[in-house]
Amino acid sequence: MTNNSTSSVRLAPPVGGFQEIEGRRIFVHRSGSGGPAVVFLPGAGAVGLDYFGVQQAVSQFTTAVVYDRGGTGFSDPLPLPRPATAVATELRELLRAQNIAAPYVLVPHSLGGFYAHRFAQLYPQDVAGLVWLDAFHRDWDDFMPPAASLSAVERMGPGREQLEQMRPALREMYAALHADDPEHLREALVDAKVSDAWTDVGIAERSKLAELATELRAGPDIPDVPVVALTVVGTDPGQKALTSERTLQEMHDGRTRMDAALVSGVSHGEQRILSDTAHHRLCFDRPDAVAQAIRDVIDRAAHL
Repeated sequence: MTNNSTSSVRLAPPVGGFQEIEGRRIFVHRSGSGGPAVVFLPGAGAVGLDYFGVQQAVSQFTTAVVYDRGGTGFSDPLPLPRPATAVATELRELLRAQNIAAPYVLVPHSLGGFYAHRFAQLYPQDVAGLVWLDAFHRDWDDFMPPAASLSAVERMGPGREQLEQMRPALREMYAALHADDPEHLREALVDAKVSDAWTDVGIAERSKLAELATELRAGPDIPDVPVVALTVVGTDPGQKALTSERTLQEMHDGRTRMDAALVSGVSHGEQRILSDTAHHRLCFDRPDAVAQAIRDVIDRAAHL
């Protein structure tokens, strides 16, 4: 699937602006000052401004950056999905063009984990630490039941027709998630998220997960930097409707073991398990836990 929207109607972001990279516009919004800068890497179907609430909290103590990968959100369209290498090199170019000094604390959520890992493989000297927000891992299939393998996850996602039927419920859900955001930001995001263009982007980004994991397995482990992994073991009602109780439990167990393995591979790693939120709700329900994890990683990096 590709995202080659030729629509002449371009959505204007409610905050932030654009940086031109290789002739394309990349949406970016930064706030706060100081370093190391914290960079959020969104999940599939998510955008930088989904992390706005957490960004505001983090900007109280350092520079906080949200952005939309090329082809997603408010950034210019591109064929999707893209190799992790293309996403990682684009992010580094963006940060350099914005004069945001390395090293960075990368904060990937969900699919963003693949891109953060690739960034760390390519530019280990540019990574001060990682805060893993229930993120994908290249060894996912080693920990998950077959029903939740990466190739199964690719197939399980709802298609365009299903999402069109779900649109009223999705609009309601997005409005509730963004209830604490400024009104102009909330309205712009909710309208964009239920649009055909953004729906297609979410579907496309989820379509080659197994290939991304293979790309990452060809490179090294994450560098030995401070890592805090937030592992979510709460369940979304929608997930319960689609997945058996047994598979959900196996997935929670697998995620817990997978993140435990991740943090055990570094000298200063810690896992924190959250049972009071669901995967896609993490940054909305527990911005306090996310901001605290980021603060702790910055503190640990400073003492190395």
